[in-house]
Amino acid sequence: MSISYLNGEYQPLSEARISPLDRGFLFGDGIYEVIPYYNGKSVGLMPHIERMINGLAAIEIKCTKTADEWKALLDDLVARNSDLAANLGVYVHISRGTDVKRYHAYPENVEPTVFAFTFPIKDPEPVDRAKVTQYSMISTEDLRWQRCHIKSTALLGNVIHFQEGYSSGNDEALLYNADGELTEGSSCNAFIVKDGVVITPIQDNQILPGITRRIILDSLRADGSLKVEERVVTMDEVRNADELWITSSSKEIAPVTQLDGKPVGNGEVGEVWEKAFQIYTDTKYDF
Repeated sequence: MSISYLNGEYQPLSEARISPLDRGFLFGDGIYEVIPYYNGKSVGLMPHIERMINGLAAIEIKCTKTADEWKALLDDLVARNSDLAANLGVYVHISRGTDVKRYHAYPENVEPTVFAFTFPIKDPEPVDRAKVTQYSMISTEDLRWQRCHIKSTALLGNVIHFQEGYSSGNDEALLYNADGELTEGSSCNAFIVKDGVVITPIQDNQILPGITRRIILDSLRADGSLKVEERVVTMDEVRNADELWITSSSKEIAPVTQLDGKPVGNGEVGEVWEKAFQIYTDTKYDF
């Protein structure tokens, strides 16, 4: 049975309960993270925790746990659930807490609600162009809020965009701003490849500071065999790219071979994807 953590207590996930007056329930007033563990080894655990702490500070939720305390808690939760599966994702969610009334302003003297649970995740994809899962996407204007750099639990905008892709028989939705510039996917970051160069939008308020994105950029730059650029990417560039990737903790680096019903590049998984994914795979546990 899956064991969860809620406000200092470990208990079966089916027994975990919060108040309907919790601000996470009423307003989506909270921060979350999803962290993969493969055979007990985490990928990007401390960067995930760092991003979570930064997000809590950005929305003024006062949570006193240190990075090391978070690490100990999450490692312990994974150990308690090791019988579920070899590979586990950890979802951790901190809301502002439970007040005695529904009121928009931040309440005072309220303890945050801290909740975490694990769930099985699939094995990593093979570093093999012929065997990796290929993705298809639609493109649509990004209509979410303007603080996408905060990993908020208020994900309705993302959910609506994801549903656009899902309802049209695709795997995801690729988003662009009012100026026709690539932002990200509804639940992932995005990269293109052109003439062997790996390119991704700059980190600003329009995109989430993805941990997988960060690991990819750091590992490719350290390796040095592929040129990397962070800059504005237009949708014209996306539509004329040789390769398109989406990245997240659950997808790692996923090749997209179809966009809006048309092939990306030659419609096959690219050689640069395979090289980049090998570099990422060789180094992902170092973060």
